[in-house]
Amino acid sequence: MTVEVNGKSIATDNEGYLLNPEDWDTDVAEALIRQHESAGHKNVTEIGWELINYFREYYDNHMKHPSMHQLLADRARLESKNFSDEKTYKKFLYDLFPHGPVRMLCKLAGLPKPADEVET
Repeated sequence: MTVEVNGKSIATDNEGYLLNPEDWDTDVAEALIRQHESAGHKNVTEIGWELINYFREYYDNHMKHPSMHQLLADRARLESKNFSDEKTYKKFLYDLFPHGPVRMLCKLAGLPKPADEVET
């Protein structure tokens, strides 16, 4: 499978994950987001972009994707005492990405497909 970006075909696997993460840039992200939204998923908002960028930065720094637990822990550190309800934020993430926030954010961020357990 491929995604077309600026007249160039970018290779993906059968689930839409980039075969070469080095192909990712904001134009590729926008094409992946268009596919995501045209498949009936919610629109990716500014918060979605913040999460995509967080995933890219985390992967660049740690050479692995964050788990749901890590995402929630990092969010709690950013929000400090204002982050009072982890369950509410997790529900918010699943409202944005009902098929698995970590999987969908990895796909949109051009990262390799994560193992299933990262959603817990």
